Amino acid sequence: MSWGFERGTAYNRRQDIHARFGGQRQSGIITPASHNVIFIISGQRGLEYGYDDRQHPDGLIDYFGEGQRGDMTMTGGNRAIADHLADGKTLLFFEKEYPARHIVFKDEMICQGWHTKDALDRDGNMRKAIVFELRPLDSVVHVADDKIAPVLDDLATLRARAFSAAKPTVSAKTGTRTIYERSADVRDYVLARAKAVCEGCGSGAPFKRPNGTDYLEPHHIRRVSDGGPDDPRFVIALCPNCHRRVHFGGDGTTYNDSLHTKMKSIESN
Repeated sequence: MSWGFERGTAYNRRQDIHARFGGQRQSGIITPASHNVIFIISGQRGLEYGYDDRQHPDGLIDYFGEGQRGDMTMTGGNRAIADHLADGKTLLFFEKEYPARHIVFKDEMICQGWHTKDALDRDGNMRKAIVFELRPLDSVVHVADDKIAPVLDDLATLRARAFSAAKPTVSAKTGTRTIYERSADVRDYVLARAKAVCEGCGSGAPFKRPNGTDYLEPHHIRRVSDGGPDDPRFVIALCPNCHRRVHFGGDGTTYNDSLHTKMKSIESN
């Protein structure tokens, strides 16, 4: 469950999104001003407006950006999707079903990149469309975790790689690093920075992994869920106890706020 939404469950857009979070009522990309979440809505009728969303066998979703006429631009909701990792925003994907007209929550996604393609607009004219490449967050976390290996590079190199990981990527299809590698880059740096000590409570790592690395868990301070690239200034290495405290403790929100404050001194050093 993410932000109170359960996979495969039908919701009413007006009551379950706008009444709770606000945001644009007519757009397929909803960016509430007061919440770190972006809602994206896909549907079969999108073809009438020049949108041709589709899912690939490996789970990747091509999601057309907003803009019904003329070339799409990287502004508004399009920019919000492209920069959601750097901005610390959760990306929630829904599909609109007909004729019931409710929306079904599919998954929390990561925008791994985007590309442009020639496509018809609402008036039947050819234009440049922005197509976002979305991948389920769980698949990114799972693959990145499988790639855990002893850290061999120096901290400065790891840091530089991590800070570049969350930057918007033009066309992941031609990029040199996949979303899985970028996620691992952030994790590798944060764990190396911690030097086997929980950056929350100061306790030593509770045990070692089979490959000999110390076990700590990266926590994304700005997001409800963890995983995927993020600005390393907002990712902290925690022991399992501190990590559970953030997500399930009665003082979880307050504790997370204290970690946010602590990160300023961690990264400044």
